[in-house]
Amino acid sequence: MSKSLLFIFTLTTALLIFGCAKPEVTTNRNAAPATTQPAASPAATATTASSSTTIGVTECDTFINNYEACVRDKVPAAARAQFNSTLAQWRKSWHDLAQNPTTKATLASVCKTQLDAAKQSMKPYGCTF
Repeated sequence: MSKSLLFIFTLTTALLIFGCAKPEVTTNRNAAPATTQPAASPAATATTASSSTTIGVTECDTFINNYEACVRDKVPAAARAQFNSTLAQWRKSWHDLAQNPTTKATLASVCKTQLDAAKQSMKPYGCTF
């Protein structure tokens, strides 16, 4: 039991630290205008989404999908890499925990805790979960 509480505490603390960090935005007035790249085709997006690993816990899968959509649709491109890195870490960690029957039982509550924290940390981007 103490391992699961330690995991929940660590995960929540990491999310709070990550959520409270404000991305540093700098502008260079002398820089050449950025060129735009064409948006990914629907087929490319579908391939990326279908290759994503599911957790196997409904609360976690729902949270991951909603968080990913929020980052993709509402977070500025300059900050997306950091959010996507955290998302990949959650997906891997939670998938691994879901494979163990002992930790899988507590995973739903971990994901609910992360959802509550994300509701606050993603509010500045206009994300609703």
